[in-house]
Amino acid sequence: MTKLKALLHNRNFIFLLATVSGLLTDKAAPWTEPLILPGLAVVMTVSTMSIPNRAFRSARTMIMPAFLGSVMNYLVLSGVILILTRLMIQEPSLRAGFVLIATVPPAVAVIPFTTILKGNESFTLFSTIGAYLIALMILPLMAYFFLGIKNIDPMKLMVITGELILLPILISRVMLFKGWHKPIAPFKGPITDWSFFIIIYTIVGLNRQIIIGNPALILPVATIAFLSIFVLGYLIDTVGRLIRVERKTLISLTLLGTLKNYGLSGGLALVFFNRESSLPSAVCSIFLVFFIIWMDYRQKRSEPAIV
Repeated sequence: MTKLKALLHNRNFIFLLATVSGLLTDKAAPWTEPLILPGLAVVMTVSTMSIPNRAFRSARTMIMPAFLGSVMNYLVLSGVILILTRLMIQEPSLRAGFVLIATVPPAVAVIPFTTILKGNESFTLFSTIGAYLIALMILPLMAYFFLGIKNIDPMKLMVITGELILLPILISRVMLFKGWHKPIAPFKGPITDWSFFIIIYTIVGLNRQIIIGNPALILPVATIAFLSIFVLGYLIDTVGRLIRVERKTLISLTLLGTLKNYGLSGGLALVFFNRESSLPSAVCSIFLVFFIIWMDYRQKRSEPAIV
């Protein structure tokens, strides 16, 4: 029983269990799909509770992270994805799927993942907000020039930004002001981990048929996912260490330089193309989970032992 309790409190086990469950069965995914946005909003609210109000008072502390986050996500990550797609993908549907990944902003979950990995939370928050604001201009332009898509509605991005970033920030400020965060603080970890269980299971489960139904197409897609997430993440971390970037900020930069909003890109693929074009987003979602598990493992190994 003690070992079972330990497993149920182990973040990496929870994430892995969600992924395996989604690959084994998709029966519950349609039922849990409506919980994705509320689940993300809860995670975002709990995660941003630890960001002090003083972080919002200086424009200087907000502008630089917004700029750097946009550079990492669009110039670095999108550039790598487009180059790899050009070199490795011939299938038009898959190419369109990867181009859509390159056009979308970072995963909203980079903020709670930063909290999990003990990164610079305020840096990631302002970076993500900046990237989403820039995406209002970049996403329609890239979609038009690379794919000929003329009717992407920027309002969808504005709604996502409001529901999953701005509203949770506002709620967390109210909770801090009223002192409501104190009774929640001891349960912050389990709330985050099990909310992600639902989110991860649902994303994998909804894409299960696409993943297992196209084995011949998986290898090049998985290769690009691995290179653009794991290898690029390792390179960002290595370069950051060499130039002595502060550790917490480097974790934030690594997440911003490796993770895209695969839910948004997969949805756009289904709207404008076909199910096959959503395969890159589905595969990248799985690699995202294993990347976070890997980073969490490395983080724990690097922490000094308490004597």
